[in-house]
Amino acid sequence: MIGNKTTHRTVDGVRIPGTWRHAFIRNGGTHFLTDLFIYADGLIDCWELVTLEEFQNKLDSGWVATTLPDGAKASAFELASWTFSEPHSHLTPDLLVAEIRDTIDQLNGRPDSTGRCLAAVDTFLADRTEANRAAARNAFLAIPISQRRYALGDMDSKDWPLRVLVAGPGGETYIPAEGPIMQEDYDRAVAYFEERARWVAERATRAPADGPVTSFAPAIKLYHTYPSKPVDAPGFRGLRNDYPAPIVVGEAGYPSAAHAYWALSVADPEVRTAIATAETHAAARKSATAAAQREGWQHARTAVMTDLLRAKYHQHPDLAEILLTTNDATVIYDDADSGFWGDNAGRGRNWAGRLLELVRSELQAQQAGITGL
Repeated sequence: MIGNKTTHRTVDGVRIPGTWRHAFIRNGGTHFLTDLFIYADGLIDCWELVTLEEFQNKLDSGWVATTLPDGAKASAFELASWTFSEPHSHLTPDLLVAEIRDTIDQLNGRPDSTGRCLAAVDTFLADRTEANRAAARNAFLAIPISQRRYALGDMDSKDWPLRVLVAGPGGETYIPAEGPIMQEDYDRAVAYFEERARWVAERATRAPADGPVTSFAPAIKLYHTYPSKPVDAPGFRGLRNDYPAPIVVGEAGYPSAAHAYWALSVADPEVRTAIATAETHAAARKSATAAAQREGWQHARTAVMTDLLRAKYHQHPDLAEILLTTNDATVIYDDADSGFWGDNAGRGRNWAGRLLELVRSELQAQQAGITGL
C-alpha cells in the first residue's frame, strides 16, 4: 500500500512518482535494514536502479534478503546494530515481487490484483456461471496473501465473504482448517455482496455535504512581470503583489501591496517612510532587507499580508473582478526571492498564492451575501 509514503525522481524534467518500503539487503555478511524505492516506470532503487526482472535476480541471489538466518548480523546504519535470534520473516521472494507489482499498478492508477479480483467478482455476481466463479477464484488467489484480508476494506469481515463466494457451496477456501463451504455460509456471502453493491451505488450518487474536494477551474500561475506602471487591462498581472496598485493603510499610502509589506516589516519609522516611497518594488525589498526587522515579524507576516491584500482588492474593484474570474483555481505564485511566498517549481510554500485564494473566497462570500459568525 502506498498510503502517505510518496516520493519521486526526476528524469529529463519528467517527475516519476514513487513510494518506498523497508527491506533487508545482505552485503558483506551483514543484513542492512534499508528502504526500497519503487517508481511508476517499474524501476526499483535498492542501492541502485534496477528493473523488476533484475530485482528478481537480486532476490534469487539473496542480496535482497527475505530469509534472516539465526545468528546473522544486522545493521540500521548509524541507528543500531544487532544479531538475529530466532528471526521470522513474513516475506518470501515471490510474495515481495507480487506486492511490488501491485505497488507499480497503484502508482500508475491501474487496477492492482485486488482491483482485478473485485472486477471478476462483479462479473460473477452478474452472471453466476462456474466459469465466472473460477475466474473470480483465480483472481482472488492472485492477490498476495498478505493483502487478501484488506481486499474488501472491511476490517470486521476481512476477506471471509470473498473466499467463501469464490469457493462456492461444497468448495474449499485457501484456509484448509475451514473445511467445505456450507450452503448457509455461501448465502450469507452472497447477501454481503448484494448489500455492498447497494451501498456502493448509493455512495456514488451522494453529493459531498461540503462541496467538491478539488478545484474544477484550471490552476493559474502568476509569473514575474516586473510592472513599472498600471495598464488598462492588466489581466492576471494585476494580481501580483508588486503590481502598481496604490493602497492606503491607516494614514499611510503605498505604491503597491508589496511596498506596504516591506515598509511595515522594518523597525525604524524613518526607513519605513523611505521604503514606502521607493521607486520600485525591488528597491523597496532591498532597503527592507538591509534594515532591522520588527520584532516578531516572521510570525506576523502572513496576517499583515492578508490585511494588505484585503485593502488592495477593496480599494481596486477592477482588480477584485480579475481575481474573481479565477473562480476556484489554484493560484501558483512565482517569487524568486522567497521560498515562503513563492511556489518556485514546487520547492516553495506558495503563501502568496494561498492568501490570494483566501481573499478571493472572502470576495465570493460577500458577492453571495454570505457572512460568517
